[in-house]
Amino acid sequence: MPQQPVIQTRDLTKVFRTYRKEEGLSGAVRGLFHRHYTETHAASKVSFSVNEGEFVGFLGPNGAGKTTVLKMLSGLLQPSSGSATVLGFNPSKRPTALKRQFALLMGQKNALWWDLPARESLELNRAIYGIERKEFETTVDELTELLDVRDKMGVMVRELSLGERMKMELIAALLHRPKVLFLDEPTIGLDVISQKKVREFLREYNARYKVVTLLTSHYMQDIEELCERVILIDHGKLFFDGSLEEVVNRFTSTKIIEADFSAPLPIDFIPPGIVLERDPLQLKIEVSRAEVPRACTALLSGGLVSDLSVKEVPIEEVIRRVFGKQQDEHRLESLV
Repeated sequence: MPQQPVIQTRDLTKVFRTYRKEEGLSGAVRGLFHRHYTETHAASKVSFSVNEGEFVGFLGPNGAGKTTVLKMLSGLLQPSSGSATVLGFNPSKRPTALKRQFALLMGQKNALWWDLPARESLELNRAIYGIERKEFETTVDELTELLDVRDKMGVMVRELSLGERMKMELIAALLHRPKVLFLDEPTIGLDVISQKKVREFLREYNARYKVVTLLTSHYMQDIEELCERVILIDHGKLFFDGSLEEVVNRFTSTKIIEADFSAPLPIDFIPPGIVLERDPLQLKIEVSRAEVPRACTALLSGGLVSDLSVKEVPIEEVIRRVFGKQQDEHRLESLV
């Protein structure tokens, strides 16, 4: 029997109508009787499914529609059309049974009470979800150990560092052992060490409990380390759903070649491809995949090569180019 998707959307659409006020007093008066509205498609016919245990990256530039989709899947926004199911429930009806099985963590929003110690904030969440004392203690012990914040439980939330507070927010989101986790920029603003700690925790937690996780992040290292699959969205439209490797293969036709030389290159040496970096003893170029053998031969013939490597274009650059191209295509469509 085929596996039933944990999350499924079909043509999920959200349109926001905003009043467009005309200039001047006369415009304001006319607006009392005949209002003009502008429609913005924050999400347009978005369709995808996610199975048990998957950790999926949900990527797009600012304003692409990522958070709108997450809010519809969480029941915070009603879709204009289309449908969605999470764990078999319709989130727009906000059933209590669903609320107890998913969590939404937004990196720029606080779910804890700032004027209480972290422990008491978590106690309030325990009361809200009706979690039994023994289960609560077991969960908190496990999560504080995994996130290394056990000694911070008595500290006022407002006195925690940003990284410590985000870890406490994660604990609060996971207290009721959700089966689905929506993460919206969970590492935003964190230092490198805190980002690494949070990523390690999320990876281990997903592997241990098979929690379906949908992650949005502008830090590509989050995506590379956590997600085997990515969904790309721009201007409310989903245009790619597959692996990170497929993103590279589909949206790039070039590779990066880096060469180190034991003696300076001749001044008149003209490198093949596009020169990205160059100094007397190092050269970094970008060439088409088909030209890689020829380019390597040219470099080996042009100087005393001590080291030569061929790499894929960094995923951050690939994603930047993809969305840049999408933006250009959208501008062209708007002019037609």
